[in-house]
Amino acid sequence: MSPKHLKERADLLRRFGLDAGSVNHVAVHFPSIFTIPHKRIKALESLLKEKCLFTMAQVSKILRTSPQLLLEELDDVEYKFQFAYFRMGIKHAEIVQSGFFQASLAEINKRIQFLERLGHYQTPDKKGQTQIVNPKLKRIIRASEQDFVTEIACSSIEEYEVFKKLLADEEEQRKQQKETMEELSDSENDNGADSE
Repeated sequence: MSPKHLKERADLLRRFGLDAGSVNHVAVHFPSIFTIPHKRIKALESLLKEKCLFTMAQVSKILRTSPQLLLEELDDVEYKFQFAYFRMGIKHAEIVQSGFFQASLAEINKRIQFLERLGHYQTPDKKGQTQIVNPKLKRIIRASEQDFVTEIACSSIEEYEVFKKLLADEEEQRKQQKETMEELSDSENDNGADSE
């Protein structure tokens, strides 16, 4: 890359609130930040500010701590935010502070479902209230699997392994049901077209 291109990208990142130290940190841990198209960075910024309603300071922290979001589909990023905000009832500041975007949604969802089934997590109602005190999102996300199971879920690794297998089986059954429904729908559409 030309020095001019590197300087332009560094300037762009600074406009997003990343100081020189932050740009260096991101560059070391995510060097492809300099090759991703300018439009892609602007599109992610726009999504986070306009659709997800993060402040510019929060967008800067998300870019600094989770630059890999630039490689994800924007619809997936938005869905991940909606999962935290609507499904889990987590506010913007906690989403940013917890490192939510650093973890995979599949893993977060698996942990939340495990806690729910054990009675250690409850989805907040429309007012954000729960009848139990939910563990902090940061603890759920950042704990090692061992710590998550033993300290947060108060369970055993064996029980969590069985849960993961059952969850995978449930997902496979849902997938097969969906495919069966699509096949039935397609065959009904074909029969309807034949009768015309």
